[in-house]
Parts: sequence; structure tokens; C-alpha cells
Amino acid sequence: MKKNQASRLFIFITILLDAIGIGIIIPILPEVIKRFGSSPSFVSTYFGYFISVYAFMQFIASPLLGTLSDKYGRRPILLVSLLGGGLDYLLMAFAPSLIILFLGRIISGLTGANQTVAASYMADISDEKNRAANFGMIGAAFGIGFVFGPALGGIVGSFGHQWPFILSSVLTLLNFLFGLFILPESLPIEHRREFSLARLNPIKSLFKTFLKPGLSLFIWVYFLSNLAGQVHPSVWTLYTNYKFNWTSLQVGLSLAAVGISFGIGQGFSTRIIVPRLGEKKALKYGTILLSVSYFLYAIAPKGWMMYPIISLMIFCGVAIPSLQSLMTKEVSASEQGELQGSLISVMSLTSILGPLFYTYLFSHFTKLGNANIPGAPYYAASIISLLCFVLIYYKITIKAAR
Repeated sequence: MKKNQASRLFIFITILLDAIGIGIIIPILPEVIKRFGSSPSFVSTYFGYFISVYAFMQFIASPLLGTLSDKYGRRPILLVSLLGGGLDYLLMAFAPSLIILFLGRIISGLTGANQTVAASYMADISDEKNRAANFGMIGAAFGIGFVFGPALGGIVGSFGHQWPFILSSVLTLLNFLFGLFILPESLPIEHRREFSLARLNPIKSLFKTFLKPGLSLFIWVYFLSNLAGQVHPSVWTLYTNYKFNWTSLQVGLSLAAVGISFGIGQGFSTRIIVPRLGEKKALKYGTILLSVSYFLYAIAPKGWMMYPIISLMIFCGVAIPSLQSLMTKEVSASEQGELQGSLISVMSLTSILGPLFYTYLFSHFTKLGNANIPGAPYYAASIISLLCFVLIYYKITIKAAR
């Protein structure tokens, strides 16, 4: 196997395992929490805390890992985070108390922020011809993990609540060994930069990135695109159950279709569409198609219609890889880690804000006394995506022409 091919495979597996790790514990998490308190309110409250703390720790840790990788290289940070993540899954598998379980989830968020370093590594080994395709591979890995994570958790968890954690630990440690033997360093010493405590503040790092000349509009588009994308994990189950009376099996199958379409769009369509259209056109067309698809979700009168709409993701999935590729061109090699750390922090921030925003809209517009508009969250996502298209059009068409 060629060196770059092996490196890309390692990055693909790393992102895949991160995504699986997020979803694999979801089916068994209520049963895990019931070990420490059985009331429905206790379980639902701590379920929410358990999910949110992961996104919050990624938000905090992403700039740290990105900055460390800019100083010390990608390889050591990736390997240390994988080793720590593998051992942490074992800690959660046999956690004797709720406090230890939460400590494990906090560590998972810290080590899961290695997506920052993985994306930086991919940027290091990419060129003009394959940059968008390589970032599409990252998106495909996340989409596939989104499909198989909950499924694996449900199947393996039927043998005992500790087994999904043990499986995640084994897979992560095997990937650590794979990287230990095949992964070369991607960041040359001459492209590294000095460590700075100022860059570890996620809020300051975000503000700096949002205001960076040549990059700020792209960052806003990335933020809004991810915020729009949070509508699916936030209200898909609520929406389809309320509007179409779907069972949990129907919801699970539809979410699998979402993940498959997302993976195909980012992993395969990107390799075909972007070279033909170029990154800028692919970004524009993909974003406007996203806006249309969210609008169609909102107005679909029959449940079966959701599947043709889901298939649109095969084409609009080219937007995010194209956007990431364009952003990597705006910063130097020594700043890739900081940029990718900021992007993961942005994504984590939307993972915190999105569920609050969309569940509020759904609750408000389905309550008695209010207009019955269960599709309100999808209308909002459509408007947000349309705003992304306006910003993109301004950035790469109007502003570039001046």
C-alpha cells in the first residue's frame, strides 16, 4: 500500500471510529444510567447531560489539539488521543458510579476532538486535485459511522450494556496500533510554529477565525450550514412520529438512509462533481439544493416522500467538502491545525445550540393554541441554508468581481 493511501485509510478509520463512538452508546445509554437512578425524569435529564457534555468538551479541546499539532506534528497527537480514547472506553464500561461515567464521557470529548488533527493531516497531504475529494472522504466516514454506530450499539448492547464500550475500546486500540506502524508525520518541521497559550481559548480562537480576512465569510457559512444540518438529529424522530406516526423501526431505517446518502454524497459524488464544476460552483449549487431539500421535508404530506428527498443528499453533500477545501487555501500550512480546531469548535457549538433551537421550534408550533406547523424546524433550516447561499454568492461572485 502506498504511503499516502495508507495515511488516508488511517484518517478515514479514525473519523469512522469517532462517529461510531458517538452513536454506539446511544441505544444502551438509558440502561446504563438506570444503574444509578431509575426514575424517568432522572434518566431523561442525565441522558441529555451525557450527550451535551461530549459536544461541549469537543468545543473546548479542539483548539488545544489543533494548536499542539501545529507545534509538535500531527502523528503524536493523533496517536496519544487514540490511546487515551481506547482506554477511556474501558473506564466507562466498568464505571462504578455516575461521576466516573461522566468523567469518562468528558475524556471521550477531549480525545474525540482528534477530528481536528485528522482534518489537518488530510489538508497536509492534499493538493489542488484531490483536496475536496479527501475532505469528502472525511464526511463519508462520519456518515457511515452515523449509520452503523447506533446499529452496532443496539446489537452488541443486547449482550450487556458494557459490551458496546468494550467493542469501541478494542477498535480504537487496534487503530492506534495501525497508526503506530504505518502513519508517517505529515507536517514538516519547517512548517511548524511556536506554541501559544492565547490560541487555546476556544472563544478567542473562534472570534479570531470569524474575523480573519479572506476567511470570515466562509466561516460564517460553515457555522450556518452545520446549524441547519443539526435539524435532523434534533427533531427527525419527533417530526416523523408526530406527522407520519412512524415507529422506532421506521425512524431507524430512515436515519440509516440519511447516513448512507450523506456518505455517498461526501465520499463519492464529491470525486465526480467537484472536478467537473469546480469547488466554487459545487459549493453554490450544493447549498441551494440543501435549502430546497429542507423545504421539501417541511411540506412532505406522506411518509414515503421522505426517501426521495433524502436521496438529494447524494448531490448536495458536495457542499461542505468544497467549502472546507476553499478554506484550507486561505491559511498557511502552519495554521492548518488552528483552522481545523476552530472548525471542529464551530461544529461542536452548533451541536449545542441546534438541538435547543429546533426542539423549541417544534414544541412551540405543535402546542395547543399555536399554529400547527410541525415542519417549522425544517422551514428554519431551509432559510438558514438560503442565507448561506447568499453569503457564498456574495463572497465568490460579487466580491471577487470587484
